[in-house]
Amino acid sequence: MASSTDEKRALKHAYMASQQPSYAPQPNPLGRVRHAILLVLIVLLPVCLLLKYFGIPSVEVAMYKTADASVARHPHSPSSQITIFSHPNQSTLVPLEAHIMSKCPDARDCLRDLVVPAMEKISDQVNFQLSFIGSVNADDTVQCKHGATECLGNMLSLCADNLHPNDPVISLGFTNCLVSSYSRIPSRDLVESCSLEHGISFDELNSCVSEEGKGLDLLSASIERSQKAGVQTSCTVRVRDKVWCVRDGGEWKNCDQGHDVDDLVAEILDHKE
Repeated sequence: MASSTDEKRALKHAYMASQQPSYAPQPNPLGRVRHAILLVLIVLLPVCLLLKYFGIPSVEVAMYKTADASVARHPHSPSSQITIFSHPNQSTLVPLEAHIMSKCPDARDCLRDLVVPAMEKISDQVNFQLSFIGSVNADDTVQCKHGATECLGNMLSLCADNLHPNDPVISLGFTNCLVSSYSRIPSRDLVESCSLEHGISFDELNSCVSEEGKGLDLLSASIERSQKAGVQTSCTVRVRDKVWCVRDGGEWKNCDQGHDVDDLVAEILDHKE
């Protein structure tokens, strides 16, 4: 009887063993595909957001190198082809220039407390120019101190001036609007709000900073102008090509003639006489 029971038990085990697969289970290929798609979406999502907000073609996205905050110049439009607009009757106007970085708190203070209110009084007396501080490297990449988003902010300001070359008050107001909320540059809602407030076409700004536009070359030319003037501090205000006052580290420096709006207005009017 025991032998018969053992034999049945052995047959049962043998049958059960015959029902088990004779190979190791293979991973589901569909699962691999889903995993790969998920990784692609994770990588592409930030790129898609950048394209949505700024219309920058995907081939140009690689130009924004977050490691060294560099932006490459478009190879088919060298900076030598870019003209920095001069305002009419500049020979009779006093040169006034502010050198800034768009994501700098000192630039915000300088524009808000000095340059903009002064320009409201003397815009018809000066040949005003807003220039940007950065560096142009040997490989034609442009580097901004506060990263690639600052380069975009600088480009937006320069594009605004390029679109309205005969009215610097418009582009200066737009830039002041951006820089007042510098930590948000270059968010779409900020750019749209500032462009609407100052009557600038958002679509034209968008086109200017895109691959087909002039944004990078305008920025290269502007940075080279600041370098030629020997200006490295944001914000530096120059009158007749000489440093008049500097805002640095939350303080006014090298301001022998004062740093109030009335001081700057008086300086400009003195040069007009």
